Amino acid sequence: MKKLDGKVAVITGGSSGMGLAAAQEFVNSGAKVVIFGRGQEALDAATTQLGANSYAVKGDITKQGDLDRLYAETTAKFGKIDVLFINVGQGKLAPIADTDEAFFDSMIDVNFKGSYFSLQKGIAHLNDNASVVITTSWLNEIGFGGSSLLSASKAALRSLVRVASGELAGRGIRVNAVSPGPIGTPFWGKIGLPEDVLNGAAAAITEQTALKRFGNPEEVAKAVLFLASSDSSYVTGEEIAVHGGINAV
Repeated sequence: MKKLDGKVAVITGGSSGMGLAAAQEFVNSGAKVVIFGRGQEALDAATTQLGANSYAVKGDITKQGDLDRLYAETTAKFGKIDVLFINVGQGKLAPIADTDEAFFDSMIDVNFKGSYFSLQKGIAHLNDNASVVITTSWLNEIGFGGSSLLSASKAALRSLVRVASGELAGRGIRVNAVSPGPIGTPFWGKIGLPEDVLNGAAAAITEQTALKRFGNPEEVAKAVLFLASSDSSYVTGEEIAVHGGINAV
């Protein structure tokens, strides 16, 4: 028997990077998987890769109606949800002195508000004893220059995990976080730095990592699968770091 046989999973940000890697792990483990994202072309490519036990919903995590539609289509297609992986994130950087209100609102809308309401709207559609996993970040623990909103929004999600795990424990629903370190995904290339600066930052970060390399999405997906399955049946309110020992060794 596979770890997620007969389970229904929803992944926001599931068409690329860690979300797609987790979707593949879930399908391989027997789940029916719904992925949610903004780009139809990427969603189509992902469902082609994932196969018949996958389904895609196009939408924007910052739009409440799109989230309502995600859950309505999921339950109509596969039934109530056993695993919810909230993984959408935006990683742009800017110094505090240069941050305007529009940039502030954009970062918080995606990274915190969108994730918050993905959980809030999903609760009614979760089966008892379901598992919720939320992506945070190693940056929520350090003072990385330019990351004030990225770090703060991910720290807010860490707090949300603690509160939600307490609120939902009565239904046997576990809520945990996975905290990726430097991972080679499209997210890394979208943080808004020039290529030469990005390459320099990557080299510096690699040097700070005990394993002296970036991780890959599949390594994060293995941790997500652990949290999604009964292997972690006595784990809730926790944050699992998958960061190669950066700033820890």
